[in-house]
Amino acid sequence: MKLCRFDEDRLGVVIGNIVHDVSEVQERIRAAARYDMKGDPVIAALPAWRQRIEEMAAKAPGKPLSQVKLLSPVARPSKVMAAPTNYTKHVAEMAARRELAPEAPKRNSSKIGEAGIFLKANSSVVGPSEGIPIRFPDRRNEHELEIVAVIGKQGSDIPKEKALEHVAGYCLGLDMTTRGTEDRSFRKSIDGYSPVGPWMVTADEIANPNDLTATLNVNGELRQTARTKDLIYDIGRLIEFASSFYTLYPGDIYFTGTPEGVAPVKPGDVIRAQCDPIGELEIKVRAHQAGA
Repeated sequence: MKLCRFDEDRLGVVIGNIVHDVSEVQERIRAAARYDMKGDPVIAALPAWRQRIEEMAAKAPGKPLSQVKLLSPVARPSKVMAAPTNYTKHVAEMAARRELAPEAPKRNSSKIGEAGIFLKANSSVVGPSEGIPIRFPDRRNEHELEIVAVIGKQGSDIPKEKALEHVAGYCLGLDMTTRGTEDRSFRKSIDGYSPVGPWMVTADEIANPNDLTATLNVNGELRQTARTKDLIYDIGRLIEFASSFYTLYPGDIYFTGTPEGVAPVKPGDVIRAQCDPIGELEIKVRAHQAGA
């Protein structure tokens, strides 16, 4: 099932090129959820409501995808996690940059097990319709294509062999980055710098998340190809690693790492990320509007 949020916080099921509105389910789930719950109530309730959502979608009127504004498929993640240096060629790519700029400040270890993962601000999460606002056009702003896992079940100290049982689904993501001397999480948490989408594909439709291929084009030019079989820490290991530090909650968003090929973008560019089992995320790069 492809679950999306669209327009003014509507919930939809995508079938082909049509969005079927099942917002009534979302309203009922949220009305029953405690205000102080951690995580996203809709993602948490998905196993119990799955059949009813599918039945409602089959009867609900449809609307073409071209006529809706797609938002992030998760409304209320408790946190946004991201894995750095999780593809060997990207590690080499960034090491070569540092060699060319020896005056740059020294970074943490390039080994994910030593550097750890990092967090991005929830407010940086956007959907395809919202665009990526470039706040510092005089600096290097780069795309980083990633497969994103959405946590579906609460857990801590999760063993790798049970990790995928805690995944609700998958989507595409861009870990956008402004280069500079500031802390990594600070530079990567700018508004709009965590696009995810175009929707969440439920985990049952992804036979092996560690054997996915995704590509990224900018204005039609191929820039990145990610193959999750090449991840240093595969998705199960990533979940095990994160849950050794944090309790994971339904709706938590997990960027799994970017391959080589990161490159700058500017306002006016159009980014297209694509993965066959998931779909295509198209998003425009735009200028930040002061005060907005």
